[in-house]
Amino acid sequence: MGFFVSVTHEDVRKVAQLARLRFDTEEMDRLVADLNQMLDYAAALEKLNTTDVAPTSHVLPVSNVFREDTPVASLSQVEALSNAPSSGFGHFRVPKVID
Repeated sequence: MGFFVSVTHEDVRKVAQLARLRFDTEEMDRLVADLNQMLDYAAALEKLNTTDVAPTSHVLPVSNVFREDTPVASLSQVEALSNAPSSGFGHFRVPKVID
């Protein structure tokens, strides 16, 4: 079905250059080996017969654990701002983080 190729040092070098990453020879060798191992695993998975396997989005049978979304009373603006260390003009005031 799929077509898997192996990753070469040149492939990793090109992607690293695009991502502005630098790897020494040992890291490059390890990355090539790891990526090829992942591709081999994907190729092995593709050979499995999944005809009678139902599609799933989770490995365990999980049902929605959230409560119903029902409207409830909330804090007024004055009540919310009363807990703030600093406020002004109806808003929370925070320290400047960008020059």
